[in-house]
Amino acid sequence: MVSGRAYRRTVAKPPALEGTVRAVSVGAVGELDPTGRRIRSAFIKRPVAGRVSLGPLGLPGDEHVYEDHGGPDMALLAYPGEHYQYWRDLGLDLPPAAAMGENLTTEGLLETDIHLGDVFGIGSAVVQACQTRSPCLKLAARFGRKDMAVLVQDTGFTGYLLRVLVPGEIGAGDAMTLLRRDPFHEVSIAEAGRIMNVNRKDLQGAQRLLAIPALGSSTRRMMAARIDKGVADLDGLDVGRLFHPDDKPSE
Repeated sequence: MVSGRAYRRTVAKPPALEGTVRAVSVGAVGELDPTGRRIRSAFIKRPVAGRVSLGPLGLPGDEHVYEDHGGPDMALLAYPGEHYQYWRDLGLDLPPAAAMGENLTTEGLLETDIHLGDVFGIGSAVVQACQTRSPCLKLAARFGRKDMAVLVQDTGFTGYLLRVLVPGEIGAGDAMTLLRRDPFHEVSIAEAGRIMNVNRKDLQGAQRLLAIPALGSSTRRMMAARIDKGVADLDGLDVGRLFHPDDKPSE
């Protein structure tokens, strides 16, 4: 494990960027069953009190169903609390935190603010934004709305995934402060989401993502496969990911 000292490189000072962690949440594997079709997931999370240990694989008590979830490049999902009002205006009943299955409900750090590779201090831990979220059918299952994953990807209100560079303790109320930014690119989480989730035929964009050393492993595999194939199947809808099999739109 690299020490925190490694993140004080003598490069241009990063822009002042600081937000707040409003809640830290974890969840156990259960079942989502809004329409009689059971889907195993740990989407439902609840805030934890006090300070908790954050390690390379995430938070204690935070369970996962799928192989990549909770791995080193998906240790934490952060989601801006500013987006909650948008979803409430659509009629969704959201709890105060962890509504979108996130571990960290944040304030002041939108997808447009954060670049791939940005390094943040939270409490005594150091984390790195390494990829955007790829919305999937569990969002639809959670809210009983078939188009929910499509809405999340098309709005860009996806949240972002963090890897842990230095383990430590974190808690609600902690500042989330930018410590370092890669000076060699300007690809935001929002731009990465556009390339990955929406404009799937943007192969030049995929190449831009692959050139970023901090890019998370699952996104790297997806972009490499897209380029190898030479063309994307769909321009906006990855039906296998976004819909339950019974809900796929007709082709």
